[in-house]
Amino acid sequence: MKPLSEYIRSIPDFPKPGVIFRDLTTLIENPEGYRRSVDLITEAVALWGPIDKIAAPEARGFIFGAPVALQLNAGLVPVRKPGKLPYKTFGIDYELEYGTNRLEIHQDAVLPNERVVLIDDLLATGGTIAACRKLLENCGAIVVGAAFLVELVDLKGREALGDLPIFAPIKFEGE
Repeated sequence: MKPLSEYIRSIPDFPKPGVIFRDLTTLIENPEGYRRSVDLITEAVALWGPIDKIAAPEARGFIFGAPVALQLNAGLVPVRKPGKLPYKTFGIDYELEYGTNRLEIHQDAVLPNERVVLIDDLLATGGTIAACRKLLENCGAIVVGAAFLVELVDLKGREALGDLPIFAPIKFEGE
């Protein structure tokens, strides 16, 4: 069986010189690679105990979050950019390398003490997923862990998440 990392296309100098972009579209286009990835994340997340909701930031988090939520019989909380959700929202502003961004969820997306797992495709600097965590915790949810398919180790995203359990089976280093 082909290692999952071999399904991922590496594109040098994108979006700027010196960066190697890890393109997961080549993995999700392949039914075997995509299925194995979702199953791997689901199995790891299931070990964290009962899960009420999966929260996933747009857009690539939805790709892995939705099928994992279905397999765990959990709800899916889409974490969106401003103006994308039609109902009343809670939001959080967070810092980017050059400026700020904002994430929002519906006010009724999570209930106090619901157990939530964060899922995204890739852990880089951790800024977006740390903001998701804070937003959910501000709503009273218990964030029990974060799962990704890929981790860019050199960007130290784990540091932004503190003591939160993290699952990321594919690691790229040195770029």
